[in-house]
Amino acid sequence: MLRSVVIGMVLLALPGLAAERSSRARVSAKGTYSVRMVVRGPEQCTLEVSKESGIEWKLERCVGGVDDLYFVSDDGAKVWILYPLAPKGTQKLPGKRNKKLPAWANTVVAAEYDRNGARVEERRLLDFVSRQALPEVRQMSQHIKWLEGLLGVPGKGPRLTDAGRIDFETVGGGKTHQLTF
Repeated sequence: MLRSVVIGMVLLALPGLAAERSSRARVSAKGTYSVRMVVRGPEQCTLEVSKESGIEWKLERCVGGVDDLYFVSDDGAKVWILYPLAPKGTQKLPGKRNKKLPAWANTVVAAEYDRNGARVEERRLLDFVSRQALPEVRQMSQHIKWLEGLLGVPGKGPRLTDAGRIDFETVGGGKTHQLTF
């Protein structure tokens, strides 16, 4: 009887355990800090920045998902997030020159956060992909693929250099872009 109760309790707990997922942990250029996103359920996320001794700081907010790429600065104070499968933006760019551009060209594809949860900086697709290269962006029903080396797009994936800089290539450009902390 006790055995069946314990088995039942374990089976009830399994769905809750299975729901928690985390991104791949990435270390800073000097290897001092690591960063990862833990998702426990809808709108239940924690961005964790850790040292070998444990968690240094965390942000209890969904600033990305487990499939996004997280990079932490050498001092552990800031995190860049690249959204390889970015949700299509719906806000068009103002101005006559931008009338012919699709709204998704204004999609946020990268964001930098500090340890207080403030969005320090954000970058949009047009910051990295030229107007002429927009047809190379792979469109899905609600998302876009814009980075090389990920999600079936050939090329070299994003990487953190020894200098603490994030290097990556975008579709249709062949040019290396950089983000710095």
